[in-house]
Amino acid sequence: MSDYRFCPRCATSLIERADADADGGRLRHVCPDDDCGYVHWNNPLPVVAAIVEYEGKILLARNAAWAEGVFALITGFLEAGETPEEGIAREVLEETSLQVRETELIGVYEFIRKNELIIAYHVKAEGTVALSPELLEYRLVEPAKLRPWKAGTGQALGEWMRRKGLPFEFVERPGQ
Repeated sequence: MSDYRFCPRCATSLIERADADADGGRLRHVCPDDDCGYVHWNNPLPVVAAIVEYEGKILLARNAAWAEGVFALITGFLEAGETPEEGIAREVLEETSLQVRETELIGVYEFIRKNELIIAYHVKAEGTVALSPELLEYRLVEPAKLRPWKAGTGQALGEWMRRKGLPFEFVERPGQ
């Protein structure tokens, strides 16, 4: 459930209540004040992800908050007013300084643990890599040596590898 505790409209403590209109009575945080009526829907957030092809290899990056040895795809939240294609080009530019030249949709994947919906692309990029402060380092990996994990962006990477005819096995977590 979400970590909302108070109503953003009237500051009353929220309660959990089953949604009578939803199948199975899904629990939602709601304001108990009938005059307010606020419901926190807690819908998944749209995230864009890129399998960045650069100089014939796939660019993986390590976020500053991650353990050493954990690398992943370039990702970011979709912003209001932009298409997913615009969003992934913006994220790649912001995080790596690379310009996206080609974009191909891989698919849409749930990431339930983080309440996100991932819109994944394969992009071909060019320029000179310069990482944003949120990224510590990057690796360029031969496509056949990629090791997708079982959730989130790993599902997209596995699908891309399957389409390319590349053998792969899912690992438990990134970095394994």
